[in-house]
Amino acid sequence: MFKPVLLMIMLALFADVCGYKRAGKGKGLPPDIKTIAVPVFQNSSLKYRVEQRFTRAVIEEILKRARGLRVTTIPDDADAVLTGDIRNFRDPGALLDDQGRTRVWNVRITVSVTVRNQKTKKIIYNNPRLMFEGEYQLSDDPESFFNEENPAVERIAREFAQTIISTILEGL
Repeated sequence: MFKPVLLMIMLALFADVCGYKRAGKGKGLPPDIKTIAVPVFQNSSLKYRVEQRFTRAVIEEILKRARGLRVTTIPDDADAVLTGDIRNFRDPGALLDDQGRTRVWNVRITVSVTVRNQKTKKIIYNNPRLMFEGEYQLSDDPESFFNEENPAVERIAREFAQTIISTILEGL
């Protein structure tokens, strides 16, 4: 009887010490942060308007998920600032059709993100190389042609925003 109880206690201590934690139970934003600023991301990739899509997606995700957190675009009015930089935008062709024309394009976007506490000037979160991917197809029919790159970038921006805000708010 004594050995099973001792084994259970040791397992409980090991699970606590090894860093295991349930999702959403990690260290998220400090409790004193009530307002977060999300200025327009930088765009080192020079791809037209991609920074605006990513900034908008992040703001929408914060508004959707963080009920007690105010969002602004002015860093001076905030307790924390989330800055981002679109470092790289690549869209190489992936699949060719029978005539050698590219029909499926891969989109790979690399983003740098930093969240800084304005009062203490400490970095809460920093990841200089987040990579997100997606793809889109071109139609074979010229009459129904529609550039699918913009919707693909929108999907990638939403996925990016969900990932970043989950990480920041839930401390994963």
